[in-house]
Amino acid sequence: MKLKKLLVLFFAPLLVLSCKPVETSSIETSNEVPESWTLIWEDRFEGEELNSENWSVPERNNADWGNYMSDCEKCIVLRNNKLLLRGIVNDDVMPADSAFFLTGGVISKGKKAFKYGKIEIRAKLETARGAWPALWLLADENRYGKYPRNGEIDMMERLNDEKQIYQTVHSYYTLVLENKENPPYNSTVSLNPEKYNIYGLKWYPDRLVFMLNGEETFTYPKLDNVDPTQWPFDQPFYILMTMQLGGSWVGEVEPDDLPVEMEIDWVRWYQLDNNNM
Repeated sequence: MKLKKLLVLFFAPLLVLSCKPVETSSIETSNEVPESWTLIWEDRFEGEELNSENWSVPERNNADWGNYMSDCEKCIVLRNNKLLLRGIVNDDVMPADSAFFLTGGVISKGKKAFKYGKIEIRAKLETARGAWPALWLLADENRYGKYPRNGEIDMMERLNDEKQIYQTVHSYYTLVLENKENPPYNSTVSLNPEKYNIYGLKWYPDRLVFMLNGEETFTYPKLDNVDPTQWPFDQPFYILMTMQLGGSWVGEVEPDDLPVEMEIDWVRWYQLDNNNM
């Protein structure tokens, strides 16, 4: 009897352990193969001058974002392997320019354009009333006609001192036909913009997947059986990085808050290894 009791006492805990349910969350059940990306182009802003093979300065224009664009050397600065795009008061910085403010931006139009893949930009943003930094993409050619028929992809826009960014898709379908809910055309994401963040986009033939620090935040899919202007995103797009001031969306600029800048660490474009793009 004593031996049987000892055997029961010995084996009982083992029986309990063997009957414990398995936690399925720790088991890999998906058959999906993780995506593998290859870096095909980058700019780390090394050196003292902007790489003219990659970038040019956008001309001033009548759009809100282009009201104060300038090639002033104080608005586009390379320092410590960073690109600084600045918004400043034109206090006799450029006497021949009548604009009260000056802003810096760079674009890759006609130099670097991509169709499908993944783009990531590491940047941090300063705060000012009227500040409107943006990282975005436009079609390299007017395949479908004048704006907005070729679409616009806004990876990141920030207003004033907000602790969020806007990620948005524009097209003739959203702006003129006003189809903004089928599918939803934009999203907001909370963050601390004054620290370095990685703003990203994965662009497939059938969807745009926005990201922040490697995490997916918002997807804009290509739809069937809708107006074809819903998807102009089947052609090469170029990169715009602009430190904007003022306009109907962001509001008035406070000169005492200036200068303000967007500091860009690097820009990278990747392609899927399996060439299924």
